Amino acid sequence: MGSMREFNPKITIKMGILVVSISLVCIATMALTVYVPATRGYFNLGETMVYTVAILFGPYIGALAGGIGSALADLLLGYAHYAPATLVIKAVEGLVVGYLARRVLKASTTIWKYLATVMAIVSGFLLCLIGVHYYSGHVDLTLGVTENVSLVLPLYVPMWFWVTIGILFALMIILLSHTIDPRVGWTIVSLMAGGSLMVLGYFMYETLIFGMWAALVEVPVNIGQVTVGLAVAIPLTKALENRVKTLLMMK
Repeated sequence: MGSMREFNPKITIKMGILVVSISLVCIATMALTVYVPATRGYFNLGETMVYTVAILFGPYIGALAGGIGSALADLLLGYAHYAPATLVIKAVEGLVVGYLARRVLKASTTIWKYLATVMAIVSGFLLCLIGVHYYSGHVDLTLGVTENVSLVLPLYVPMWFWVTIGILFALMIILLSHTIDPRVGWTIVSLMAGGSLMVLGYFMYETLIFGMWAALVEVPVNIGQVTVGLAVAIPLTKALENRVKTLLMMK
């Protein structure tokens, strides 16, 4: 009876959240990939969930889900040579994003709105620039579960697609900051800080393994992952944050 009274449902909830978060990161990373021959790596959508769980559940779950979920995806997709680095790099990324997102600096509403507007324009521009230069034209998208079970789809992505996405994203962030949450600009700063460490971490690892010139090829690919992850995580977390608060307050 004593052990029953000591049972803490909050621990069970947090463990459940961690398991689900790891699964979401792994699935998002594996769901859609674009192979990069120079570094034997790949573009993926993992950042969408790394950022989402880090913002919603904090730095520790962000670190564990980001590191374990992403490394597991590397192993399942046949990129085992990246798994050790991924475990560390994505864990740091999730930790930094989760920490900074909860350490909002004190500032007036006007300053937050200006910051959000500037960050929206910068993010939208990066999304346009990288999309147009690296993901336009004929692209082979891989939809898969493992390296042996996948579907390769040859697609043609027009440049206007990325221009439209970049403009719509910038407008969405500006509208969000002026109507719902002026502090969304700080959230973008948090994501970019964590994303920058991810880009730097992979550059250092790939320079060690493949050489600097090969590593440089994947820098814009990883920046693309950051911007796409940011574009998905911002609206998704805003839509889910009230439900998550209710879940975390359960006794």
